[in-house]
Amino acid sequence: MTTQAPLSCTNIEEARSRIDPVFLNSGTLSFAESGLDLIVKDETKNPIRSFKGRGTGWFLANLDDDKAPLVTASAGNFGQGLAYNAAREGRPLAVFASVHANPLKIEAMRRLGAKVVLDGKDFDAAKESAKLHAAKHDLMFVEDGASASIAEGAGTIATELTESSPVIDAIFVPLGNGALAAGIGCWFKSRSPRTKVVAVAARGAPCMALSWKARKATSTPEARTIADGIAVRTPVPAAVCWLQDAIDDVVLVDDDQILAAMRFAHENWGQIVEPAGAAGLAGILAGRTELRTCRVATVLCGANLTSEQISNWLPAATSEI
Repeated sequence: MTTQAPLSCTNIEEARSRIDPVFLNSGTLSFAESGLDLIVKDETKNPIRSFKGRGTGWFLANLDDDKAPLVTASAGNFGQGLAYNAAREGRPLAVFASVHANPLKIEAMRRLGAKVVLDGKDFDAAKESAKLHAAKHDLMFVEDGASASIAEGAGTIATELTESSPVIDAIFVPLGNGALAAGIGCWFKSRSPRTKVVAVAARGAPCMALSWKARKATSTPEARTIADGIAVRTPVPAAVCWLQDAIDDVVLVDDDQILAAMRFAHENWGQIVEPAGAAGLAGILAGRTELRTCRVATVLCGANLTSEQISNWLPAATSEI
C-alpha cells in the first residue's frame, strides 16, 4: 500500500473559512431512550441535500484559479457538490454516472450546470469511462476519496460535532469511497482520541471494509445494495491508507438494517434520508445493546430520493411530500 501524506486538522479548521457557509453549521438531532444516547448531524437541509458541498468546496478552494474544466464520476451526490461549487467559480464540469444512476440526482447535477454523461453499468464502470475521457482530452479528473482536501472538507462536520458535544464515546460514519470517514476520523483522533471511530459499509458492497482489514486495496466483483452512495466495488488506495489511522473498526449492515434506520429517522425526527445517508445510523441501531450507557454520534449525510423510492421504502412519508 502506497503511503499517503496524512490528513491535516489544521487544514480542516481552515476549510471552515473557505467552504460556502450554506453547507456549514448543520442542524443537530438527538434521541435518548431505552439506554441509547444519540446525537446526529443532519446534512440534508442544504441546497444539494448532502454533505458533499463541504469537501468539494475545500477542494476547489485549493485549485489554481485558471477555471480549467474538470471531470469526475459520481453516483449523484458528489457530482452535485462539485457542480454547485464549480458553478460558483465559473468552472466547466463533466460528470460521468452509471446508466442506472438515480434520475433525481442526474437531474440535479444538470440543473446545477454540469454536463452529465451516462456510461457504465455501475459507479465504478462510469469512473473508468471518466478517467479515459479526462486522459484523452488532457483534463483534470477529480476522484472522490483520492484528494486530501475532499476528506478534510468533510472533516469539518467533526469540528462542529465536538463543539456542540465535547463528550462522544463513539461515532459511526457511512463508508463509501472513504473521504467522509477519513476526514471525520482524522479530527477525532487528534482532538477527541477517547472517541471510537467506526465506519459502516453495506454488506453487499464490502470492498472498503475488506481493504481496511487487509491494509491494501481489495476489489470485489460487484456491489449490490440499495445504498447507491456507498455502492463501491473498486476501492480508492489513498483512502484505504488514510483510514488506517483514522478509524478503529468497520461494521457491515445489510439492506434491511439500512431500511430500518431510514424508518427510524422518519419516525423520530420526520427526516427523509437516503440509504447511504442512513448507514451510520443503521450501524448504531444494529449494535445498540452494546452501546447502552454510551453517547454515540452519526451523520445523516444525504436525502436525495425519488418519489418512487420514498413510496417503496418510507410509505408513511408519502403523504407528506
